[in-house]
Amino acid sequence: MRSMAGASWRTTQDMSMKSEESAVCLVDDDPLVLNSLRHLLASDGIATRSFDKGETFLAHIEFYSVALVVLDIWMERVSGLEIMARLFVVSPQTRVIVITARNDLAVRATAVASSPVAFFIKPFSDEKFLAAVHNALAQGKNS
Repeated sequence: MRSMAGASWRTTQDMSMKSEESAVCLVDDDPLVLNSLRHLLASDGIATRSFDKGETFLAHIEFYSVALVVLDIWMERVSGLEIMARLFVVSPQTRVIVITARNDLAVRATAVASSPVAFFIKPFSDEKFLAAVHNALAQGKNS
């Protein structure tokens, strides 16, 4: 079993493996975006786990079940598209909300072909984002 020592993630609360499934994972290399999303979701009573590196999230999903991930496309070292490809092999039940600052049509088409729950271009509406999160979490309870 690999160690998670030194992993760069934080939780909004101390969570057991069972409650881990209800936490929304946030993956973005921009600390301001992570902080903003963490606060927005916390204000709506949603627990989160944040990752500032794609490779740290990939290590996490090998040990934990993830109900929903909010995933940035453009990150250093490992792109959101690479993470999605790996995620669908390791954890096909995980739902994905894609966020990006770039309106790149080819990347958007590739991401949307993977059937994310939602696709948002930053900046986006808090209300629409929260609605997408609630929809994704409800889908998980119904599957």
